[in-house]
Amino acid sequence: MKKILIANRGEIAMRIIRACRDYGLRSVAIYADPDADAPFVQLADEAYALHGCTSAETYLDIGKILHIAKRARADAVHPGYGFLSERAEFARAVAGAGLIWIGPDAEVIAELGDKLCARRIAQSAGAPLVAGSEGPLASSDEVFAFAKLHGLPIAIKAVHGGGGRGMKVARKLDEVAEFYDSAVREAKAAFGRGECYVERFLDRPRHIEVQIIADKYGKVVVLGTRDCSLQRRNQKLIEEAPAPFITDEQRRIIEDSAKRICALANYSSAGTVEFLLGQDGAVSFLEVNTRLQVEHPVTEEITGVDLVIAQFRVAEGHALEISEAPPRGHAIEFRINAEDPAKGFIPTPAQITRFEPPGGPGVRLDSGVASGFVIPAEYDSLIAKVIVKGNTREEALQRARRALAEFAIEGPATVLPFHRAVLDHPDFTGENGFAVHTRWIETDFEAPLQAAARPPPAETAGLLRVHIDIDGKRHQIGLPRGLFAVLAAAPVPSAQPAHKEDDVKAPIAGTLQSWNIEDRTEIQQGDLLAIMEAMKMEVRITAPRAGVIRLKAAVGAALKSGDTIAAYE
Repeated sequence: MKKILIANRGEIAMRIIRACRDYGLRSVAIYADPDADAPFVQLADEAYALHGCTSAETYLDIGKILHIAKRARADAVHPGYGFLSERAEFARAVAGAGLIWIGPDAEVIAELGDKLCARRIAQSAGAPLVAGSEGPLASSDEVFAFAKLHGLPIAIKAVHGGGGRGMKVARKLDEVAEFYDSAVREAKAAFGRGECYVERFLDRPRHIEVQIIADKYGKVVVLGTRDCSLQRRNQKLIEEAPAPFITDEQRRIIEDSAKRICALANYSSAGTVEFLLGQDGAVSFLEVNTRLQVEHPVTEEITGVDLVIAQFRVAEGHALEISEAPPRGHAIEFRINAEDPAKGFIPTPAQITRFEPPGGPGVRLDSGVASGFVIPAEYDSLIAKVIVKGNTREEALQRARRALAEFAIEGPATVLPFHRAVLDHPDFTGENGFAVHTRWIETDFEAPLQAAARPPPAETAGLLRVHIDIDGKRHQIGLPRGLFAVLAAAPVPSAQPAHKEDDVKAPIAGTLQSWNIEDRTEIQQGDLLAIMEAMKMEVRITAPRAGVIRLKAAVGAALKSGDTIAAYE
């Protein structure tokens, strides 16, 4: 390989570009309009526009990406995580275009990406499993029947999903229909397919996973465990390696099962096998993520293995020279997201006006932003990752307190206040035992956090694309959207409609996914009115009071924070 196209954005694009430099490869970035001035675009050796704003017309457009790869004369593609990283059709298209795919084979992605097929492989490998449906569900009635037979709670999951999207946990029977519909909707939006299945959900479980790397000659190497139990909406916030507070026997079962599953699936490249650990000590296989994980740096810190470069070497056909070894020290990763934890972790896309990251011994920062960068509402909310390492978990925690106290971000609300509070919470620090589980934030975390001020609307990021003729030939150019306002002699005022105090407003900038009521419906306080999607997360909008309500926004509308979506008569 000589030149790699990175089919991704943000901090993971930065991470791969740096690995390319370390390995002596050239890098090609691709970017959507909102990312035109992003740091990863500037860092890459070459950068090409995708001409669009939404994920569907940019980072999910296989045809555009392969056209750019041919134009740039790239000879390989790294998908990063998210977007197309676990799409077998993308891996096939890359190989079909004569390019090297940096990841597992398309057939392996397809098998393990089908969660029902992955369960069957895990069962054949002798991995522990909870009860689940044999095939995709036809309706919420089948979910209801499963819950009546096996009991609650249950997890409704996208067959072709991953990363917590398209997954809903029902703890009451009257939640089943709504959660099934929501899981199908999320699955269609995130993965293009809405099939779901159901399985028993271990109550208050921990999330333990195993990092593996495998070559094309059958060698599978286990690089230790991680704990990823601290989550909100099934999305991880804090990860650490090795997984603390588990027995040697539990660690052996988890690592041996992961190795057997990957060997049976003929896996190659980096991958993660995930498990749930119940309060009673029961272990259950969850899924295989056929890509690099967001939390891969904590494994790198305790093993000394550069996982991205390991992926490069496997893709080039080299046999693995990595061996399994005990971990060296302890590492913890904190995802710094543009979300307000005091408001239910609501996304807050905005312009970063101040960005001063921490440093010092044992501190690593993986980031894709800089001061002045506008965090787009179109993509996920991750700003940066702070990774701290210590000789022991206690030393890592102390260094984390120092690093997070140093970190200063202004503009968007962030999860920094939550992370700082968690570092002093006994459930997490473990003096009296480790009490964190996957719903700990929703059920146990009660530390008061001050809500951040709503950030002012950011100047629209990205480009305005126009066509011009040069010597009779038509060309497309992109100009900064703010340019015309600067050039204008006087801004043209725009009349804003007056808002009543009891209007129902969009709490975030995003897309209106669905209405749960009809126009002019009589509602009660707390009723679910609508669902919005922003930064790949669903946000539920409930009625502030009883009354008859008029709908003011259409499904699919792109909304700004504070826009009126409904009003009381």
